Amino acid sequence: MAPLATGAHTETNTEAWMLAVESRDARFDGWVTVGVSSTGIYCRPSCPTPVRPKRSNMKFFATPAGAQQAGFRACKRCAPDAVPGSPEWNRRDDLVARAIRAIDDGELDRGGVVGVAAGLGVSSRHLHRVLLDEVGAGPLALARSRRARAARTLIETTSIAFSEVAFAAGFESIRQFNDTVREVFAVTPTELRAKANKSAKGSKGILGSEPGWIELRLSYRPPIDMEQLWGWIGAHAIGGVEEVTDNGVFRRSMRLANGPAIVELQPADADADYIKARFRLESLSDLQQAIQRSRAILDLDADPTLIGETLTAADPVFGPLVAESPGLRSPTDVSGLDAGVRAIIHQQVSVQSARAVGSRLFQTHGDELEHPVGGVRFLTPTAETWASLDPLTLGMPKSRAETLVRFAEAVADGTVDLGPSANRAAAHDALGAIKGIGPWTQTIIALRGMRDPDVFSAGDLALRRVAGSLGLPEEANALDEHAERWAPWRSYAMHQLWNKYFEWQELNK
Repeated sequence: MAPLATGAHTETNTEAWMLAVESRDARFDGWVTVGVSSTGIYCRPSCPTPVRPKRSNMKFFATPAGAQQAGFRACKRCAPDAVPGSPEWNRRDDLVARAIRAIDDGELDRGGVVGVAAGLGVSSRHLHRVLLDEVGAGPLALARSRRARAARTLIETTSIAFSEVAFAAGFESIRQFNDTVREVFAVTPTELRAKANKSAKGSKGILGSEPGWIELRLSYRPPIDMEQLWGWIGAHAIGGVEEVTDNGVFRRSMRLANGPAIVELQPADADADYIKARFRLESLSDLQQAIQRSRAILDLDADPTLIGETLTAADPVFGPLVAESPGLRSPTDVSGLDAGVRAIIHQQVSVQSARAVGSRLFQTHGDELEHPVGGVRFLTPTAETWASLDPLTLGMPKSRAETLVRFAEAVADGTVDLGPSANRAAAHDALGAIKGIGPWTQTIIALRGMRDPDVFSAGDLALRRVAGSLGLPEEANALDEHAERWAPWRSYAMHQLWNKYFEWQELNK
């Protein structure tokens, strides 16, 4: 897989990207965007246009926003904005990656450029300069591209009115919405929806939402191991705040910027490359945040082919594991707070015991939903709520209960930042300073709360057992040293090993 594009095209990567365009290599879709100067459009590398552009006319960008900033409009044939984004932004922990994660989560819509920059500890001018140098677009251009992409998804996959689409996508006015769609996609919103209806031929067209719900599709890069993903989610689901129903719907409550929400996610047909999603929101302006967090829960921006190839090349033990589960994902939690609380509850107990304790505590101290759906009846407690509790009333071992409250206090007062734009290294150090939080808990919070694709917990007993059976080092320090060869995808290596462990558990029941 090619390295990330930087701004416009860079000499070090140009040859690889040009070959990708010439061979229509879909593996590069989302990683890099190609602008064609002779036509003024930008495309996926795999664009099916019958005529390949001349090399002299190709310009490469790290994001569609960079191409838009340079004056290119989206290709109507390959819809480059419809593919999942680059996993590079989740892998990296530098200022640019943290800024893009913040913008994707809607922090710019809520607090403006000044708010995003303040959260990152830099000035607005510095943030603009760094983003422009790295990806060819400043924060406002990135947010505009995000809104355009969101608008296209809603136009093409829902039947909601354009005025609601504009609001849900984050535009300040209908005029701004119309102008942006025309500039970016060279068609009007009406033409986009008509084209979607025509191409669907009645089978997979505009989704008719139930009143009070918004339905759409969340795309991903195939392959995906749906059985493993849904099995993992179901095994860890906390009763009262999330559930997996008998017909395969994963349902979860969320705290969003403007109120509570419920999301429902369900696999589509076997040949589809999307997840069916339904959202019930307090405010339409929370839709993009709900979408982003739903994508993160299922790890839909991952590139499983790249990850599998990298792990297999680094260590032959992964060849059979990846072949058995080539589309394995790394599921996460809705927030770093929830992930931390669950990790602390899970310390030194089984998954089943942690679920039971978690269900009791989340339902006892969470806020009851005014309009529950199925078994989802509560919102998870806030950091302030957890911090206010007496550890002796939690029905847990005293030391673990005290750790939970100390952790919540640190999140509530800002000592620990686990948000989308947080510095993961700083968060790791801050967590380690909390009495009762050790390496295993730090790793699980980074994995599930901060969506870090490159962490590994060699102290996990299940990992050590399965590692030993596969001929890997079983002693913690030796396993940790061995795992360094699996970077930058150690989180996925951990999931591959866990997957094998739970498979054996099932066989030996």
